[in-house]
Amino acid sequence: MYVLGVDFGGGSSKATLMDQFGKVIKTATSEYPTDFGDGGRAEQDPRDWYLAAVKNIRQVLDGISPTLIDCLCFDAATHTAVLLGEDDEPVCKSVYWTDTRCLAEKAYLEEHFSDEILEKCKHRVDTIWSLPEIMFIKNCFPEVFAKVRRVTFAKDYVRGKFTGDFVTDRIEAEGSMLFDYDRRDWDDGLLSLAGLKRSMMPSIKEPLSVVGTVCKTAARDTGLSVGTPVICGATDTAMEVLAAGAIHRGDATIKLATAGRICVISDRFYPDRNVVNYSHLLDGLTYPGAATKACAASLRWFRDTFGGDYSDFDRMASEIPIGCDGLIYNPHLMGELTPYADPTMRASFIGFGAQHTKAHFARAVMEGVALSLLDCKNYMSERGICPRERAFIIGGGAKSALWRQIVADALGITLVLTERNDSSLGSCMCAGVAVGYFTSFADAVAHTQKIIDEIHPIKEHTEQYGRQFEKYKKIGKFLSTLNE
Repeated sequence: MYVLGVDFGGGSSKATLMDQFGKVIKTATSEYPTDFGDGGRAEQDPRDWYLAAVKNIRQVLDGISPTLIDCLCFDAATHTAVLLGEDDEPVCKSVYWTDTRCLAEKAYLEEHFSDEILEKCKHRVDTIWSLPEIMFIKNCFPEVFAKVRRVTFAKDYVRGKFTGDFVTDRIEAEGSMLFDYDRRDWDDGLLSLAGLKRSMMPSIKEPLSVVGTVCKTAARDTGLSVGTPVICGATDTAMEVLAAGAIHRGDATIKLATAGRICVISDRFYPDRNVVNYSHLLDGLTYPGAATKACAASLRWFRDTFGGDYSDFDRMASEIPIGCDGLIYNPHLMGELTPYADPTMRASFIGFGAQHTKAHFARAVMEGVALSLLDCKNYMSERGICPRERAFIIGGGAKSALWRQIVADALGITLVLTERNDSSLGSCMCAGVAVGYFTSFADAVAHTQKIIDEIHPIKEHTEQYGRQFEKYKKIGKFLSTLNE
């Protein structure tokens, strides 16, 4: 017997097939594009997510009887609203959370509703949230917005294609800036700012709730059986925090994915401009975190722009000394979150000369991201959100032994790598709990977690990165003034 977890990340989807004992049987991954353009545009076509899910599910089901699939669960990056028309199909591409075109809407909300939003949403206004993004569509593309009849979110759109449901989960709702956390419901006032009504929004369910079954069309497309149960699911970060095993207060995760994040498990929220707060899958816990926008996205940009592959970058960069012979990268490709909260910031390479090679630039990207994560760690520590001396390292970038060591050295903490820790595994674990494979989330972690590496910081390297960080901060301060 098996469960399926399907994740939609910043640039790719992954499906994982897991058996009733917590063993991963198969995985499949496929990429989809992001449409980057003028003014900070970053859009994705929701139809690409569905096609990627279909492709991945077909691959993991090869040789497996679909009747053996007990449950299916989806997850995706939050903030990504999908605007649906009369036919329940998207009226436009979805504005991805890294899009920075809603600066005017952000400024309007900050001026007129800043305190109200902070009280209700536990976050300050930024361009990453669904509210200003939807307002941007309404203001700049009124002919498109006039077609909107319902609003859903990335994973919920795909799941709806599988089941016909129209629901979301409480953690996803927290990422919309349309939801009152204390009342645990959509907020009519915030909805009206986006030109929306309560009737246009999905109902809110718990992540493990069964919300439907696989329909005939999805069964035909994927090879699944009609009637396979599907649970609501949750956001990708909630799932990967679970998959890593961070289920106790004080546990921490460091994520090297499209964005880089540091999350510390807590029992409270920390309303702050540069801290992102979400509820944990476990009742009573939260995972406040700080983030750098372009983590693995920086390395992917480097690959797509200058050629090569990730194994090449590891090999080349390993031959370059710490500090890259004076070359420093500040990774603000799409603006920055912690500690600048500035969507207009841009990246830079500083200090290069004729002696620098492609290998120097590859390592500089890895080091620059690590220094940005150090910026995040310092900011959180100053506010009492302190990771222990150990943290789980997760995300696609964690596959790089070199990058893991760079991050451990720069942050000065031990990193724990588990065999599998991605969001699709977390979705499998949720599905497993829902159908009774595991008695609890803790039981799911006990059955799936296997530590394969511990990366200890090298004191001399930490000291070197500390000196490099001083220069990095000076550059960041300068970059933050360029768009004033």
